[in-house]
Amino acid sequence: MLDIKIATENQQSHTRVSDQALSDLVHRIGVTGDRFLVVQRIPDIPGTFIQVWHEVGGAYDVEHRTGKAATHVRALVEAPEQVAALMARWARQEPGWDTGIAWESAGLPEPEPVPEIADGIREQLEEHVREVLRGGYGSVADLSESAEDHLVKDGVHPVTLAQARQLVERLWLERVEEQQGWVGVTDPDRLEQAFAELDGRGITAREHFTCCRSCGLTEIHAEGRDDARGFVFFHLQGTQSAAAGHGLTLYYGGFDESSETTAAVGREVAAVLGEAGLTVEWDGSPDRAIELTGLDWRKRLVG
Repeated sequence: MLDIKIATENQQSHTRVSDQALSDLVHRIGVTGDRFLVVQRIPDIPGTFIQVWHEVGGAYDVEHRTGKAATHVRALVEAPEQVAALMARWARQEPGWDTGIAWESAGLPEPEPVPEIADGIREQLEEHVREVLRGGYGSVADLSESAEDHLVKDGVHPVTLAQARQLVERLWLERVEEQQGWVGVTDPDRLEQAFAELDGRGITAREHFTCCRSCGLTEIHAEGRDDARGFVFFHLQGTQSAAAGHGLTLYYGGFDESSETTAAVGREVAAVLGEAGLTVEWDGSPDRAIELTGLDWRKRLVG
């Protein structure tokens, strides 16, 4: 798998895909509403990406960037096979991946300097952003919007979006550097793998899903496969609890809303989580949530 995340014009997102899946996406684009791909590495490094735009009958307009606006270059490539191979080499960070292409500057201007945030406000925002980063979900754009809105009072924004993004990018890169020292599989990795297995078994499994239990129980019915038997999820507040070292509460149930199906789903969820190496606390009652305890919450950023 390529360690990349792909965003498309039709609002799809693809994470850690194969060379073939990337090639299929490149071949697919071209019609209205589905004309481009934006590809970032995992973890996302702000200002580093490769993207392609294509309309049926035309060439492929490929752009890539490695930081400031001056590094943003573009080239026209005729065949989708060439584009897919180029993007795969970029994803693997192969030496000389961009040779043989007639790149030219995209001519983008550097943005205006962003004013510094006042000390007291900056300290409050840094605390908020670091807390969200410990949770491990969301992108630089998501966190920037959250930081911009965090201290709003009576409709007054103490920081601009540009100021918030500059702060978020700095703290994001600090966290990326920190996680480079994490060795092996972490507890959030185990949880992600367990949820992927459950989802494949017909139990809709969602991480960091909605703001609370009530919203999650309402919205989970619109998720997953049509033939799903049941569900399991944890919400944003649960993520905050896990990141703070207080464990994680999982909510589950059967889509037929019977106690028997709910209990059966609970048993299957608990078994898969235990097999993944996580510590599960649950008394078997369909009326009780499943608790994960003793978590070492080192969630790797994706973006």
